[in-house]
Amino acid sequence: MKAFHLLSVCVAALWSCAALAAESSESESLLCRHCAALAAGAESTGDIKYAPDRKVDIRHVALDVTPDFQKRTVRGEATFTFKPIAKPLDELRLDAVDLTVSAVTCTAKLAGYQVTDKEIVVTFAPPVPPGRETKLTIRYSAQPVKGLYFRTPATGYPEGDSHVWTQGEPDEARHWFPCYDFPNAKFTTEITCRVPEGMMVLSNGRQISSTKDAASGLVAVRWLQDKPHGTHLITLAAGRFTKLEDKYRDVPLKFYTPPSDAAEAALTFADTKPAMEFFEREIGVPYPWAQYGQVVVRDFHWGGMENTTLTTLTDRTLHRADTETLSSSEGLVSHELAHQWFGNLVTCKDWSHLWLNEGFATYYANLFMGDRHGRDELLYGLYKDAQTVLGKTNSPPRAIQFRRYDTPYEQFDYRAYPKGGWVLHMLRSQLGDELFRRCIKTYVERHTFGIVVTEDLNAVIEELSGRSFDRFFDQWVYHALQPQLEVSYSWDEKTKLAKVSVRQTQAVNDNVMLFQFPLTLRFKSKAGTVDHRVHVKEKEEDFYVPLRQAPEIVRVDPEFTLLAKINFKPPTAMLYAQLVDKTDMIGRLLAAEQLADKKDSATVAKLKAALNSDAFHGVRAKASESLRKIHSDEALDALAASVKQPDARARNAVVGDIAGFFHPNALEALQACLETERNPVVLAATIKGLGSYHQPAGRNALLRFLNGDSYRNRLAEAAIAAMRAQDDPAFIAPLRETLSKREAAFMSFDFGHALDALAFLARNEKSRDGVRDFLAGFLNHKREHFQVTAIKALGTLEDPKAIALLETFASASKETAQQKEAEKAIAALRAVNKPSDNLKDLRQDVLDVKKENQRLSKELAEVKKKLDAGAAKEPEKKAEKKATK
Repeated sequence: MKAFHLLSVCVAALWSCAALAAESSESESLLCRHCAALAAGAESTGDIKYAPDRKVDIRHVALDVTPDFQKRTVRGEATFTFKPIAKPLDELRLDAVDLTVSAVTCTAKLAGYQVTDKEIVVTFAPPVPPGRETKLTIRYSAQPVKGLYFRTPATGYPEGDSHVWTQGEPDEARHWFPCYDFPNAKFTTEITCRVPEGMMVLSNGRQISSTKDAASGLVAVRWLQDKPHGTHLITLAAGRFTKLEDKYRDVPLKFYTPPSDAAEAALTFADTKPAMEFFEREIGVPYPWAQYGQVVVRDFHWGGMENTTLTTLTDRTLHRADTETLSSSEGLVSHELAHQWFGNLVTCKDWSHLWLNEGFATYYANLFMGDRHGRDELLYGLYKDAQTVLGKTNSPPRAIQFRRYDTPYEQFDYRAYPKGGWVLHMLRSQLGDELFRRCIKTYVERHTFGIVVTEDLNAVIEELSGRSFDRFFDQWVYHALQPQLEVSYSWDEKTKLAKVSVRQTQAVNDNVMLFQFPLTLRFKSKAGTVDHRVHVKEKEEDFYVPLRQAPEIVRVDPEFTLLAKINFKPPTAMLYAQLVDKTDMIGRLLAAEQLADKKDSATVAKLKAALNSDAFHGVRAKASESLRKIHSDEALDALAASVKQPDARARNAVVGDIAGFFHPNALEALQACLETERNPVVLAATIKGLGSYHQPAGRNALLRFLNGDSYRNRLAEAAIAAMRAQDDPAFIAPLRETLSKREAAFMSFDFGHALDALAFLARNEKSRDGVRDFLAGFLNHKREHFQVTAIKALGTLEDPKAIALLETFASASKETAQQKEAEKAIAALRAVNKPSDNLKDLRQDVLDVKKENQRLSKELAEVKKKLDAGAAKEPEKKAEKKATK
């Protein structure tokens, strides 16, 4: 799936990752399932997880379901055709969360059945013999909280776009039908769905029939998936959709959107055919299914989900042409399509081997980008993936293949996606393109419709290459992290020897190995280019390379084939030469990145030249970023003079980096962009840049965009982000009015951000009653996401009066997204408003006073004792005086 959950957990992370599939800076983050922020590398107390035993071989699953669009329920029948595998079967357990079962029938004799909140247990008497084909039918109903999601007027969505969609991976199917909900079993499936006339039904495989029932008036639409796949890949989408159609060879291609999105469908659909052509050519295995469809649904929780033959896509991937190169669905569409081979045709046995699904899809999407746009685009994708992996600092680190997770969701992080993709890239680099292709083709063909573990891939590679890759998989897949290298270079003019020292600095322990890997050192001079390949295997090593003359450029891993954090700082002169090397995009990118540490005029000039002349947009963007980091007046002037960029990606980077300055010249440049820029993505970045400035002109511009019209209300959303950055309570009234009148104009996630921004702006006001009541008005909104974000916003408001409202959700007996968010909001409110800090000081003062009182009391007691003692001695002294007289 393409991304890096859960509605209540991942809303903010979805955006912080980079945001949508419709805007390129954002699309990169929409991994097919979960955000990297979800649980990446967090310490777990989970037990070791393995694939469960398969007591039966399920051959076929038939579902007959009727969704109720008003009540948001489903009733149905699930029929399982199976054979016991090795032993007589006395009991069959099926996953089923909160299903109401009305009947269970079977071709074998039943002793009875039990239904719990989590499963259905069917008992056979006598046991079913091994190999005997048996049919079991369960009639049930449910009101699912997961797995099946309604987008209807009853849930706050427009009537004309009404639909329902399902999500299976990793374990949500059990919420809407009884099933064996693990990936280590495959079977054929069919779904019959009964819907009102005029609605479409979409599912796996191909549509077999459509029949209207005279009694109910519903239309029964039957789909058949006649090749085996897993439970988590079963899908259903039903409702009002429009359709686009095409063909690649004899494979029908279909693209469905809610009717209100029909105008934007073609741009996203256009990426499908070239991606399918490339994957067939690159993998060497024809597309394996009857057809390929994609359906866009409202408020999908992730970027996409690769259900067999029918991918579900977020509506945020749709875009318009006016966003230029900043909007593309290529990465998302190609990632999900790659899964039809990697994940669907060949499927990981359990979630510890998830990288065999997600790493392949990630890497092959990058390969597609390289094939379509040139090798530099492939390398740039790998560079961004490497930055994601190398930026993780979680402790303790986890290996790619990891079994001690609490829930499967934890596996859907950077290890499965970008790191898994990099493992494949390193394999390809060591094997060579042709041998790698042969290995992957053999792996897919050998395990077609099968279940795989990591060792299956290793076995094929070793068989066809004749080499042992045990160490490779051990250090990169079964152990955690990657090399951290300190590299230094020196030149000996007398001996004409270049010395390169390599030191591995990662902490080596039971979880992280001392790595062994091939490494290329490249030396460029007027005499030519010398590549010297070494094998790193020690903690510290020195390598000497004879050269005809001192190199002008020294590159470590010039072909970008090693996933490692490399700290190599060549002299400035070398970086300048590297920055203009037209044959080495990654080298130019790294040079531009390192030059951010320099502050001199010469460096600013070099970066400005790269920003305006480099052939690749990514290098221009990196030069822009480095100028922002230098953060001098001269650097700002260079950025302001470089706004006119032919590629919108570079232009967007420049505008964003100008916004990183607080300076009159930066404001002037942003205001100029407001007047001339037509790309809505760049314009949104410009608007957000105004958040640092409190001038009347900027305020008026923000109010103008707040109430203006734009596709998906993106410019209003940008204005709200800027208002939040300004933290000016003067925006409370206009923002509240806009949210009250223009709710329908916002995307769900954006509206949630806006509610939170309103709460943030009002948090320091003396009276927060009006905003609190406004937010409370969304607590019972039809749209669940609005309820959740209103609860979060009440926490942001920092108003203790909201605690009583929130406790009504937090005290619910059943765990829901609202309950979880309410608990967090209450905790936040009590942390902010707790007397703790002030009270702690007061208590300490009281304790100090008590201690002082105790001390004084003690001293007073001592004085009193002394006085009493003195008083007692006074008569004795008088008597002594008399006696002496």
